[in-house]
Amino acid sequence: MFGKLFGGRAGVEPATNLAMVRNVTVGRTVSLDPLAWQRLGEETRFTLDRDALEITGQGVIALDDGKYVHRFYTDDHIMLQAMSDEADGSDGYDFSLFIPWSSAYPPSDRYRRIWRDRLSEPSFDGAAEDLPIYPRFWFPESDIRQPPVTLWESIFDDRFATKPYAKIYQTCMLYARDLSGGREMLLALEMEPDGGEVTHELMVGIPLEVGEFRA
Repeated sequence: MFGKLFGGRAGVEPATNLAMVRNVTVGRTVSLDPLAWQRLGEETRFTLDRDALEITGQGVIALDDGKYVHRFYTDDHIMLQAMSDEADGSDGYDFSLFIPWSSAYPPSDRYRRIWRDRLSEPSFDGAAEDLPIYPRFWFPESDIRQPPVTLWESIFDDRFATKPYAKIYQTCMLYARDLSGGREMLLALEMEPDGGEVTHELMVGIPLEVGEFRA
């Protein structure tokens, strides 16, 4: 998952019509199988109080290797994510579901440096955010410090929009820990909207099988 997400191409936008990944696109409802997170038991920090998501926003990231990341958002920032080799998402794979955990505005450049230093470590110590320690999922072959990944995401709120309503520069790292019932992920980001304020975000996620969601 996210295995080759090592830098996005700035300014690359999708075709006029947004991608549709397994029938999921902005304006549609996604039904979820709650067993996807219930099987993780009490160990997980992932919780969700519904089994249906109203998709009101859609993001796309064009990667340097020609692949795409597709993100589908609800109004309360729950995110369904998929990878694809094709821009239209017709060959979608590697699905995951993330919920927001925390969001903060760094008060100074010093706090931004501290955050980026945390994202460079081989594990993320989430004690300050009431989270456990998560080993790094990207760069798993190395236990030395690694700079976080940077990318651009274009965000749309209309399936037939010709231009994104927002572009967000992101500095991020993905972590994961194995539980007895499966895997739990942590996506840590610095988000810098074009013309907006910088925020530091944490999202807790789980992998999704194809049979665990539909639109």
